[in-house]
Amino acid sequence: MRGVRWRRVVSQVGRSVAVWGVSTVTMLVLAGILPDFRLQSASGDSATRIAVTAAIGAGVFGLLSALVWPLLVRLLLLVPALVLGLLVFFLNGSLLLLALRLNPSGDSEAAPETAVIVAAVMSAVASATGGALAVRDDDAYRRRLYRLSDRRRRSLPPCPSSPGTVFLQLDGVGHDVLLAAVEKGLMPTIARWLDAPTHRLTPWRTDWSSQTGASQLGILHGSNHGVPAFRWYEKDSREVVVCNRPTSAVELQRRAVAHAGHGGLLTADGASRGNLFSGGADEQALVLSIATKRRSRENRSRAGYFAYFSDPANAVRTAMSFVAEAARETGQSTRARLRKQRPRVKRGGLYPLVRAFATVVERDVVVAAVMGDLLAGRTAVYADLVAYDEVAHHSGPHSRDAEKVLERLDRSLALIEKVAEHAPRPYRIVVLSDHGQSPGETFRARYGLTLGDLVRAGSGLPVPRGAERTHSGAEARAAVRAALHIPVEEGGERHRPSRRSEPIVLASGNLGLVSFPDVPHRMSKEEIDARHPALLTTLANHPGVGFVLVRSEEHGGVVLGAYGAETPLERLDGDPGPLEVFGPGAADVVRRTHTFPNTADIMVNSAYDPADGEVLAFEEQIGSHGGLGGAQAKPFLLSPLAFSAPVGDGETLAGAEHVHRVLRRWLREADGPQVPIEADEDERAA
Repeated sequence: MRGVRWRRVVSQVGRSVAVWGVSTVTMLVLAGILPDFRLQSASGDSATRIAVTAAIGAGVFGLLSALVWPLLVRLLLLVPALVLGLLVFFLNGSLLLLALRLNPSGDSEAAPETAVIVAAVMSAVASATGGALAVRDDDAYRRRLYRLSDRRRRSLPPCPSSPGTVFLQLDGVGHDVLLAAVEKGLMPTIARWLDAPTHRLTPWRTDWSSQTGASQLGILHGSNHGVPAFRWYEKDSREVVVCNRPTSAVELQRRAVAHAGHGGLLTADGASRGNLFSGGADEQALVLSIATKRRSRENRSRAGYFAYFSDPANAVRTAMSFVAEAARETGQSTRARLRKQRPRVKRGGLYPLVRAFATVVERDVVVAAVMGDLLAGRTAVYADLVAYDEVAHHSGPHSRDAEKVLERLDRSLALIEKVAEHAPRPYRIVVLSDHGQSPGETFRARYGLTLGDLVRAGSGLPVPRGAERTHSGAEARAAVRAALHIPVEEGGERHRPSRRSEPIVLASGNLGLVSFPDVPHRMSKEEIDARHPALLTTLANHPGVGFVLVRSEEHGGVVLGAYGAETPLERLDGDPGPLEVFGPGAADVVRRTHTFPNTADIMVNSAYDPADGEVLAFEEQIGSHGGLGGAQAKPFLLSPLAFSAPVGDGETLAGAEHVHRVLRRWLREADGPQVPIEADEDERAA
């Protein structure tokens, strides 16, 4: 304790000296700029004497501000607010004039109106510097939150004695990545929980669509039925649904609530922070599914930003970290380009700002909101921290850049754990992820064309010249000519169908979706073959494609692979065919997705190399998720031993809906929010 106390004293002294130094420099700069403010005699002084004069003046002004200002504020409490607002500037200027008079050199002076300006600038700079240095210290940041929460808690009813539960989602952190980070010492908080042990670590398996939209909808609302990918085309509405688009999130949440039959995981005294969906929580901040609604007292999606940045110290803390993170990304991407690292994707333009927002702004706001929820005694909190997922997409899931993010996320967990110790009720902290990420170069980087180009070539449609010249493009065109009995010569007029009949090709990581918008129903293999005889063969035989799913009039649904492999869905258990390399559970999730009403006409999963765990993203990402193959489908669930085991020995935790049932059971064990009791029967049946 004595060592900790001394470190705090040294830290405070260091901050005071730093503020004094910055204030001195500010005074020197202002003396050089403003004509009516000087720090030297009329005959001139040496630079050393001027610097000493500025240091003494800044020090005296700082002491007067610290000692006299609180007394002045108390005396002015009865002054009307408008008058007080004007008096503040004049009183601050008066303190500066007094400081200059007390300066032993006697050479400094300022006109009264100039003193007001100098005092205002110096106060702002000193406040920003002191606040930045203090709030970079997690202890100081935590103590300030305690003070703020004490004020808020006085207006709230007493908390129950039963434990609350905090669910912290580390977006995109796979089970294997977490274990590797613990072994490398990157996440000491997680390591301590596992070594104690106070927590158990359980891997779980995602659905085919291994991405936040499907996983979080299933976890928070108990149903992700009808979500085949991150983005897909719906034929009935003729619109593209995107999980992180506010209007789409609203509709997806509405469908999930209707399908599950209850409001969600957080329906009673819950808080949802930084998520795509609300989970039925009354307290919501930075929740996408309510972002389109008109703001009201009940709708506070953006309120989290305003609440956080209304504190100037928070604003300084985050602004400095934001600039540092953007500069860090610029340096890292430049170094990767100079070293010609492979695989690599473009990271210029606005991306440094996007990364800084995800890794700094959103993290700080969400963590502050969670700590506020703990200190307010809320029963259940679910928050999403997206920092790792954003960085891993562009730097790679095992990169040093991503590991640095994991270190900072672990510090956030430690901070939340410390705050929980001062909460008005005990808390149990659950950490989980919604999916992992699989490494690998992009489909375009390896083959020189996109999935869209390959589909167009296989359909006999014109493609960009660059794609035409690739080996894959040439093979696709040859396959089309052979299927249609067209001579190999390039001459002659090409068939150009109307734009409305051209396929829509969408990508969700290494999962591709092909839809024909002019056909109102989901097309069958037979219909596609009649219309584009070479398309399915072109896709299934491409080395970058692992398998293709289509509806079949004869078999209901079939999985297509290379060399003419065609396996009906009902026979996948005995003969997995192209799915064998994707491991256990692949057949189950493919069959389930086949039943969705919005499954695309053609579902394309990229190839997967189990030797190195790599996939080929159809998007520009070197760390991807969204389909089958590798670590992307193996997230984790880290739970306190106080809760019952997620699954029995030898059982597999499979699917986001299964995770929802486990979390709901834990809330009942902790006497938390109650959702329909009949759900217990669903869990036993599952």
